Amino acid sequence: MSDTARPSSEKIPVTVLTGYLGAGKTTLLNRILTENHGKRYAVIVNEFGEIGIDNDLVVGADEEVFEMNNGCVCCTVRGDLIRIMDGLVKRRGKFDAIVMETTGLADPAPVAQTFFVDQDVGEAARLDAVVTVADARWLTDRLKDAPEARNQIAFADVILLNKSDLVEPSDLDRVEGVIRSINPFATIHRTQKCAVPLDAVLERNAFDLARILEVEPDFLEEGQHAHHDSEIQSISARIDGPVNPETFMPWISTLTQEQGPDILRCKGIVAFPDEPKRFVFQGVHMILDGDLQADWRNDEPRVSRVVFIGRNLDADAIREGFLACKA
Repeated sequence: MSDTARPSSEKIPVTVLTGYLGAGKTTLLNRILTENHGKRYAVIVNEFGEIGIDNDLVVGADEEVFEMNNGCVCCTVRGDLIRIMDGLVKRRGKFDAIVMETTGLADPAPVAQTFFVDQDVGEAARLDAVVTVADARWLTDRLKDAPEARNQIAFADVILLNKSDLVEPSDLDRVEGVIRSINPFATIHRTQKCAVPLDAVLERNAFDLARILEVEPDFLEEGQHAHHDSEIQSISARIDGPVNPETFMPWISTLTQEQGPDILRCKGIVAFPDEPKRFVFQGVHMILDGDLQADWRNDEPRVSRVVFIGRNLDADAIREGFLACKA
């Protein structure tokens, strides 16, 4: 796991906007660029096809728009993303954060992986949150015929259930239930025309689990999010106390290496014996990133918690493997 020199608080926050075709990503991006928030954003627009048009749909603003024309962000385009990020990093100080809009056909995983596999990017920037815009009216149809739409929901830290005015309240509840069955951990906002306070989608520190747990203490609680989807499932486990690092580290490493293709996201916060700081980790497929973060408070129980979202995972085996790490 990486242990980059620059503190996380000094890294450039990057928000990834994703969502299936027509859900409203560009509407949200334009809202970010035009509202009076006093921040400066560098924007990366990912196009699908040789002729880019999203650039023309993004309203004129002081922010610079960097266009990637290679199609979906995947391994073939990662080099392009790294090149743009390297250029932005050299100009740090001229903007406050980076917003990246992916094509509606993109799987967010390779984008997220870039912040862990490329050392220069990982040292200078941090993935702040994956924000997915979902079309309330058509999402359930897309989940049936578009794997990308399902991955976008599963990967999200924040979900905008957009165009909610086009759906009856009872149907909206049902759609939200479907989302929860895929991703029980994301924050959901029901929106019209992506109208949402920008602090709900930007600079969320969604990957700072210590911060999330202060706001929502039961975020990783066993049984709190017991929903599961027939294809994508979520598995959580907890230990009321510390774990043995000499057992836990090889276990989590082996698990992600062997089942990485089926693990969409994993995250956790664990206690080590005689260690005042929390060990926080997150992962995308086979890539793990973790370090010691904020101190455990004196009045806080040192509970170790992990969560996995993926496909074809053996929930019992994962829980048993984690419980076997108890100190």
